[in-house]
Amino acid sequence: MQRVTKFFREVVREMKKVSWPKRKELVNYTITVLATVAFFTVFFAVVDLGISELVRLILE
Repeated sequence: MQRVTKFFREVVREMKKVSWPKRKELVNYTITVLATVAFFTVFFAVVDLGISELVRLILE
């Protein structure tokens, strides 16, 4: 039990040393991640559609 308490005390101490992003930075990072995910979603959907059509043409 004492080891667990010591562990969590050290975790709290280390978390205080972390440099957390400011609100504006966090919003910018979030927008960047969402835009990247949206781009790759559309990209892979188009690639999938293209490959599907190609396979359909080959098999017919």
